[in-house]
Amino acid sequence: MQRTPQGETVIVPRNFKLLEELERSEKGLGDMNISYGLVDSSDTFLTEWNGGILGPHGHKTQHDSRFYELRISIPSNYPAIPPKVRFISRVNMSCVDSKTGEIIYSKLPATKNWNRNMGIEQVLISLRAEMTSSENRRLKQPLEGSTF
Repeated sequence: MQRTPQGETVIVPRNFKLLEELERSEKGLGDMNISYGLVDSSDTFLTEWNGGILGPHGHKTQHDSRFYELRISIPSNYPAIPPKVRFISRVNMSCVDSKTGEIIYSKLPATKNWNRNMGIEQVLISLRAEMTSSENRRLKQPLEGSTF
């Protein structure tokens, strides 16, 4: 959602928002500890994305310097609802289903407090921040390279 100079609210269409997010990611703007982009550059509906998170460094976590691969699916009513996010890399976190790798939306701050001004980047940043939380930082992690 954006506001015009006259104070009117404008709802940005799904694909316009996704194109902005894609451009931002491709230009390397934002947090360099996360990455995201289209699985298939010919996907005109911008539906399937790859994501990556570099585990937090120096926070005495089990995630230190590990790389996590994710798959992001964009629903047709995005950004009214958050994207569907699933870890490909096996991870042990309280906000991730241990059998499927799917994010538990009610346990991740970015998805629990979702609004249409948020995007893929905020979800990935929120996941990375959760890796340093007292609930997750010391959880034993699966062998690096294992997948769901």
